Amino acid sequence: MQGLVERMDWKGLGIVKLGNREIHVPFTAPGDVVEIKRWRRKKRTLIATKYEIVEHSEIRRKPVCPYFGTCGGCLLQHLPYDEQVKFKSDRLSEILGMEVEVIPSSEIYGHRNRIDVVISTRGIGFRRRGTWWNVVNIEGCPVFGDASRRVLSSLREFIEDHKLSLYEIGKNKGFLRYIVIREGKFTGELMVNLVTGQGSLSEDFPAYFDYADSIYWSVNRTPSDVSYGVVERFWKNEFIRERLDDVVYLIHPNSFFQTNSYQAVNLVKEVEKAVEGESVLDLYSGVGTFGVYLAKRDFKVEGIEINPFAVEMANRNTKLNNVDAIFRVGEDKDVEDLANYDTVILDPPRAGLHPKLIRKILKDEPQTIVYVSCNPGTLKLNLDKLLSKYSIDSAVGLDMFPHTPHVEVVVKLKFKV
Repeated sequence: MQGLVERMDWKGLGIVKLGNREIHVPFTAPGDVVEIKRWRRKKRTLIATKYEIVEHSEIRRKPVCPYFGTCGGCLLQHLPYDEQVKFKSDRLSEILGMEVEVIPSSEIYGHRNRIDVVISTRGIGFRRRGTWWNVVNIEGCPVFGDASRRVLSSLREFIEDHKLSLYEIGKNKGFLRYIVIREGKFTGELMVNLVTGQGSLSEDFPAYFDYADSIYWSVNRTPSDVSYGVVERFWKNEFIRERLDDVVYLIHPNSFFQTNSYQAVNLVKEVEKAVEGESVLDLYSGVGTFGVYLAKRDFKVEGIEINPFAVEMANRNTKLNNVDAIFRVGEDKDVEDLANYDTVILDPPRAGLHPKLIRKILKDEPQTIVYVSCNPGTLKLNLDKLLSKYSIDSAVGLDMFPHTPHVEVVVKLKFKV
């Protein structure tokens, strides 16, 4: 059955109407004519699994990445970048009920500072779209940059030389599981972290990656298919560094950092613009990305984070930048009187704010809230409750994730007097 892609859903899939049904088709653009041969139901959505584009839209462009259409990472490379930004602006505007500008990324290839590459019997690369058991074998990743090709070439040489066993997805067998590559885009420093199962690693392993600034071996002794483990050993530097504006951050294999350094600079600046007063509570403070940046600008900062290791890294970053800020371990739902702070920064995980925290905000009534979200859906659910006492003062989107449907947003809320 043939149909015209009329528009895109908020997950970046094209929508084709066939009779009274809407079929969502990956990797298509408005204006494409598609022959749909098979589809499946996922919850309430019909998603095409076998299809052919028989007539290309005028706005479609040739993707840069040779793995586009099979890899599960990028979904929108076939759209011109200005169309991607417009798509995200329209999405945020509809969700927030106001016009929201999205700041484009200055770099749309080579912008990612981290990739997690599967090492498996099915290939060395990324998950094939729509599967957890299959892998697209890659030579390099254009959204990370040239260093990925070099690291993966060295990895394959190491595997070939030592005849090492690769992970069998779903069976919890095999020694090599992941290789995680991280790069400071503004410092040029490179980290390689090999994640294995239980076993021994050849002593000459670091020689294959002697161009890296930091080399790690981590061990995942659990059946969980995750790209991190307990650090077994490292060579050369314990950390790499990244610089956002005039602030330097230490990067460890097990610490979270914004994945697009170029946009992270704009993100911290937008948060700074939204802050009012002198005292700031940085909830979900992580490694101090916002808190250390603000402390550098003489704000009085206290950060709260549930992850003890992240708090340790935040305090290291505080010392490294010679600023005064306090970071401590704590839970979002157990914070003290929020009215003691001029501004409260909220940067929760994708699941959004804990209901207990929302109730506490509404009870304590801090004057200014800066809500940073990577999930507009849960942001909207939280705002529906917060807007009973707050109004949106400003909102801006940032395209942290070019070629994907994802978008970051900074919303400033003011207490209604």
